[in-house]
Amino acid sequence: MPERFTIVPDDYHVPYAGTAADGRKFFLSEELFSFGTAPDAGTAYVGLFLWRADGTFDEIRVDEVPRPDGLPPGQAGPAGADDLVAERLAELGDYVLEPIEVEPFTEKVDGVTFGWKVGRYDDGSYYINIEPGDFIAYYEPWDGLDYDT
Repeated sequence: MPERFTIVPDDYHVPYAGTAADGRKFFLSEELFSFGTAPDAGTAYVGLFLWRADGTFDEIRVDEVPRPDGLPPGQAGPAGADDLVAERLAELGDYVLEPIEVEPFTEKVDGVTFGWKVGRYDDGSYYINIEPGDFIAYYEPWDGLDYDT
């Protein structure tokens, strides 16, 4: 079972990953969502995941935001919460976008599971997927260069 994995910033689902001014590792997403049924079609969140400098889990900061109109249930997409994203980035101080090596974790916030959950395929291999929304799944070799969506 993987104890660490790498998150690499990209222009797709991982625009914000790196190291904050205080040395902590971070991942910020405005694409987190819980599954729901029409007409609600789920809830969207902006989540800032923080790990200590050594890659062990530290804390998560979560804000519920409106889910974008027209986004199909079960599909990730930017929530359009630009001001909140900018506020969360400002909290990081002078941050650097760069690959980070961190441990998977999950934590419940208001009954919703957030984090990076380790799972296992039928063939015995492992994966790590983001929660809520399950729109990013990393797999061996855990280098963060490829992920399933």
